[in-house]
Amino acid sequence: MHFLDQAKIYVKSGSGGPGAVSFRREKFIEYGGPDGGDGGKGGDIIFRAVPGLNTLIDFRYTQHFKAKRGNHGMGKNRTGAGADDLVIEVPVGTQIISEDKEEVLADLTEEGQEVVLLEGGMGGRGNASYKTATNRAPRQHQPGIPGEELWVWLRLKLLADAGLVGLPNAGKSTFINQVSNTKAKVGAYAFTTLVPSLGVVHHKGREFVLADIPGLIEGAAEGAGIGDRFLGHIERCRVLIHLVDISGEDPAGAMRTVQDELEAYGAGLTDKPQLIALNKIDLADAELAAGFAAELEAAGADRVFPISGATGAGIEALLDAVLTHLPERTATEQPHQDDDEEGEAPGEWSPI
Repeated sequence: MHFLDQAKIYVKSGSGGPGAVSFRREKFIEYGGPDGGDGGKGGDIIFRAVPGLNTLIDFRYTQHFKAKRGNHGMGKNRTGAGADDLVIEVPVGTQIISEDKEEVLADLTEEGQEVVLLEGGMGGRGNASYKTATNRAPRQHQPGIPGEELWVWLRLKLLADAGLVGLPNAGKSTFINQVSNTKAKVGAYAFTTLVPSLGVVHHKGREFVLADIPGLIEGAAEGAGIGDRFLGHIERCRVLIHLVDISGEDPAGAMRTVQDELEAYGAGLTDKPQLIALNKIDLADAELAAGFAAELEAAGADRVFPISGATGAGIEALLDAVLTHLPERTATEQPHQDDDEEGEAPGEWSPI
């Protein structure tokens, strides 16, 4: 499945049905009078966040969504039927943004959450509603209120507990493959990762979702490279794991480059807890690793975790630190039960 995190679509709610102009005409019954019913309400445009979706690719092939109009009124004071609402299903974490991208109209962050973006038009009045003591045979009616229409942007921000950041080829894909069942592409060249990927990490009876985004380069906040487009996917993360390549020319400089881009992007990314991981220690001796770790601490890192995404060395301590920044149980976890406790009710969990 192709990954798509932005899409522009057109939505239009249904117009109200017109009211009817009708008069009661029955044999042997005089003074029939007007009996035209009102029109039905048009359908609403509703967005619903559903599980099982992690891309907006469907909206690349279908960009126009129009709800049906209400039925017209009829004689014998019959009101037209209202049209069904049009429900548009989107992934959890989808934002609905105005066409000029200046306003967030809705933010669907919970499974099952719904928002009525456009309301259908009300049905028009039939001539029976215009009858008065002085206007016994009205012929006027209303055509029904037109529906609303709008162009909007859909932007998906993946929901994850922790996010991976770093320069290209820092070993992020190897790391997420090591700690989860993700099969991210790995290669000995920059920008191996072209789209974000998610993995579920199981560690010491706990679970959390880890997001990997394409590598950042200097000037990413101004549009250089591709990582800046996907930084939105880590805006909702509770903690960031910053991977620094020990085999690079200047690990401390690499760390500062990524920090500068996070600060330039904004959205509170620099305010999130960061765990600095000195990756690929299997390519260096212990003395060199200790020296680079000291340089990173001197450059502003609170604590450095020497790890190897390839061999798994040091990863347990890093994951322990991640758990300290997460609630006791995240929404992605299922409570653990022993075989002799299968009949017990599961414990409560906290939503993301």
